Amino acid sequence: MKMQLSEIARALEIEAKETWEDITITSVSFDSRQLEPGALFVPLIGEQDGHRYVQAALDNGASAVLWQADHPETPTAIPALVVEDTLVALQALGRYYLQKINPKVVAVTGSNGKTTTKDMIAAVLSTQFNVQKTFANFNNEIGVPMTILSMEPNTEILVVEMGMDRFGQLDELSRLAQPDVAVITMIGEAHIEFFGTRDKIADAKMEIVNGLKEDGILIYNGDEPLLVERAAKIEQATFTFGNEPKDDLQGINVVSDATKSSFRVTLWPDENFTIPMIGAYNVKNALAALSVGKEFMIDVAQMAKALENFDLTKNRTEWRTGTNDFMILSDVYNSNPTAAKEVLQAFAEVKVAGKRIAVLGDMLELGENERQMHASLAEVIDPNKISEVYLCGPLMESLATALQAKFDVDQIHCYSPEQKEQLATDLLTKLTPDDAVLLKASHGIHLEEVLTKIAKSE
Repeated sequence: MKMQLSEIARALEIEAKETWEDITITSVSFDSRQLEPGALFVPLIGEQDGHRYVQAALDNGASAVLWQADHPETPTAIPALVVEDTLVALQALGRYYLQKINPKVVAVTGSNGKTTTKDMIAAVLSTQFNVQKTFANFNNEIGVPMTILSMEPNTEILVVEMGMDRFGQLDELSRLAQPDVAVITMIGEAHIEFFGTRDKIADAKMEIVNGLKEDGILIYNGDEPLLVERAAKIEQATFTFGNEPKDDLQGINVVSDATKSSFRVTLWPDENFTIPMIGAYNVKNALAALSVGKEFMIDVAQMAKALENFDLTKNRTEWRTGTNDFMILSDVYNSNPTAAKEVLQAFAEVKVAGKRIAVLGDMLELGENERQMHASLAEVIDPNKISEVYLCGPLMESLATALQAKFDVDQIHCYSPEQKEQLATDLLTKLTPDDAVLLKASHGIHLEEVLTKIAKSE
């Protein structure tokens, strides 16, 4: 990004001062600790009021600041653009910059897999285009405009991840980004506490098409009836991926081992695809990426090469090495019943010389049926394949009870979230170099603290 402060002022409908013509803004930041010299600091109001940190931003090299009009004492030591609402202004600036750079936009959402799919799509498209993608999980009303504003001027395609935890959120994000391509990976139980049913989650996910251009296309999981039903009602073109013959892009011949999965698709039967991840669910994410690549007419062989080597965001089914060389499958960023069952089933097929141990933490925001949903994981935990289960959190007590019909009492271990250090210690006394351990939980349980203690430092 590179804009004169005067241009930013005009974009926000603020009268620019003459001296602002000489001030060049090279980035935008809402974190005074991490901004770079030349940045525009945007003080947002959340748990903390960002206006308190303007001096810190100035000390770190900020060149200008947005300032919310209801705050007194507008700073004089740094150029200040006074706006009614700093978040609204950030979004307006993102909208302006998007129109200025004018890339094609691919928007990605889904209950599971959106970050992995975003990474795969970016890798596929980067074989032919200059691509910018969402950093980490900057996927909300703050993260999306920040992603837009981080674009280099030569960006040809912007791949934007979009999350949601309430009705209307994807509507706002989609209208902001105005995608040319919208992708929905799947419908699960994430945030069902706030929506009540999977039907309503599907309604909320479909909001991603509200800003989809008239000549745009919706690419979605054709194996999900809730999406098929809703996609039939939109005016834009659609394209489906999945495992069924009716899908436009059907995945077949899936073979997975501890470090990779290979598959073919009926559309290009002579090409073998490989991804550096386990599980059929990740193959579906790859099918979504291939569908987007087809839309942009990427060479099939180039897509295969890109998927084989794509850069995966950390803590999404990531293999790590334990302190004494046991294998760790880390998937600690998020969890819900669908995602947990899929990774458990994939983990159970990983070849090991020793034993497989599952460490599962509470799945949050599941609503009134949360205990039944936790207990339902017992359906896919086979004591012939998973030797022991370590459970963290009060909700996992329901799973512990359900597992008692399958496991001996000394194979089930329960901990509170405050006992993660003890959990890590107990694992280290149990695991040998021949073993493999899975870590899976909602981010709020912070199983990454266990990961840090049992994994070799990178």
